[in-house]
Amino acid sequence: MSAPKKYPNELRERAVRLVFEIRRERGSSHGVIPEVAARLGIGDQSLRAWVKQAEIDDGGRPGTSTADAQRLAELERENRELRRSNEILKAASAFFARELDPRPPR
Repeated sequence: MSAPKKYPNELRERAVRLVFEIRRERGSSHGVIPEVAARLGIGDQSLRAWVKQAEIDDGGRPGTSTADAQRLAELERENRELRRSNEILKAASAFFARELDPRPPR
């Protein structure tokens, strides 16, 4: 289970939206993230990561989108469960094969 998030999702969305708006108004992205981070009282590295992920999700930057990352994590979890189930079934089939063997144990 992951750690609780330090900032609520509403604040994240608002901060990212504010960065995009200021960039659009100024026509430049220089110094926008530290300015917005200071204004909202959040870490500029956190905001930088949120903006980067928002750009990836919008298709403006290459990378793994949030939806793809969630789906990948879900598939990996399912894969682990299936591997564990297969190991249990293999052990059970070996046990029952020994039990049903008509030859006496040595």
